[in-house]
Amino acid sequence: MEFNLWSFILDNLESAGAIGGYVSLSIIGFALISFATKKRHDNVESQIGPIWAHPIIGSFLGAVPGCGATIVVASLYKNKKISFGGLFATFISTLGEGSFVLLGASNEADVSGNLKAYAMITIFGLIAGVFFGYLFDIFGFRAVSENNKETHVEDQKIQIKQNALAGIFIENLGFYAIIAMAIFLAPGSIMALWGGGIDSISSLTFWVSVVLTATCVVYYCVSIFIYKHHDCYSSYNSIKSSILHAILDVAMVVTYVFIGLFVANYIIDVLVGAETFDIWMRSSVYVVILLAALIGVTPGCGGVIAVAVAFITIPNFPIAALIAAAIATSGDGIFPLLAENRKDGFIVSGFGLLVALVVGYIALALGI
Repeated sequence: MEFNLWSFILDNLESAGAIGGYVSLSIIGFALISFATKKRHDNVESQIGPIWAHPIIGSFLGAVPGCGATIVVASLYKNKKISFGGLFATFISTLGEGSFVLLGASNEADVSGNLKAYAMITIFGLIAGVFFGYLFDIFGFRAVSENNKETHVEDQKIQIKQNALAGIFIENLGFYAIIAMAIFLAPGSIMALWGGGIDSISSLTFWVSVVLTATCVVYYCVSIFIYKHHDCYSSYNSIKSSILHAILDVAMVVTYVFIGLFVANYIIDVLVGAETFDIWMRSSVYVVILLAALIGVTPGCGGVIAVAVAFITIPNFPIAALIAAAIATSGDGIFPLLAENRKDGFIVSGFGLLVALVVGYIALALGI
C-alpha cells in the first residue's frame, strides 16, 4: 500500500485536535475551579485532597477511559497540586485510548470489545498504581520543576515591549480562536468517550480538529520563541489571565500530542508495518510480554492500541502481555510531562516499563 504523507499528516492533525477538544474542557475547567477557589480561600496552591491520598486519587483518575486524565494530572503535577506518587499512579493505571478498543468504542480499530479483559486490566492497573505510587511517596520523591505561579510575578511591563503582532495573536486572535474551536468540539469530544459522534457534521468536525491542532502549534511556538514573557503578563488575578495560562497549557499539550502521534504512528504503521507486528505478537509468550511492554511504553497511545487489537484478533494471545502493555503505556499525558520536566517524564516511563514487566510476568505465573 502506497504511503500518502499528506493524508498521514492530516490524520494525525485531526487526532491531536480531537484529543485537544476533550483536554481543553479539562484544563480550562480546572483553571476556572482553581480561580474560584483562590478567590474564596485566598489559596492558589491548594492541592487536590490530602497528600496521603494522592496515589489513590491518581490511580482512579488514570482508570478513566482515554488519555484526558493523564494530561490533566501532568498539568496538576507541574503546578505542584499532586505528588509524584499520585502522578506515577495515574500513568500506571491508565490504559489510554486502548480502553476504547477493549470497550468496543474505538474509532482507531474496527474490532469488537472485550469487557472482561478491560475489567481485569483496570483492576491490575488500579492495584499496581496505588502500590507503586505509595512507594514513591514513602521514599520521598519530589518534583524538581519550578512552579510557574511562583515565578515571573514581577516585571509585568516586560510584556508590553514584546512584538506587537505576537501579543495580539497570543492575547486575542489565537486565544479566542482556540476557545471557540474547543467549544465547538466539546459535544463531540464528550460523545467520543462512548464511541459516539455527530455524524451530520463529521466533515466539519474533522477540519476544525485539524485547524485547532495547527493553531495550537503556532500559538505554542509563538509563546516560546517570540512572546516569551507570557507568565509575567498575568498572575492569575482575573478570569482571563487564568484562562490565558490554561490556553497556553492546551496549546503545549496539543503540540506535543501531535508530534508524538506523528512519530509513534510512523514507526508502528510505516517503519514496522502490520505484517511484521503480527509476527512479533505470535512469538513465545515470554517474548510477547516483553515486546508488548516495550511497544506500550512508546509515547502516546498508538502502541497500546496496537497490542489491544492484537489481543482481540490473534487467537490465544496472552492477557498477561496486554496487562504489561497497559501498565507500560503513559498515554498522551507523557508529552506535556516531557515538555515541562524531561527528567520526571523519563523516570515515569522507565519505572513504568519495569513495573509493567514485573506485573506482566506475575500475571503469567498466576495463570491469568
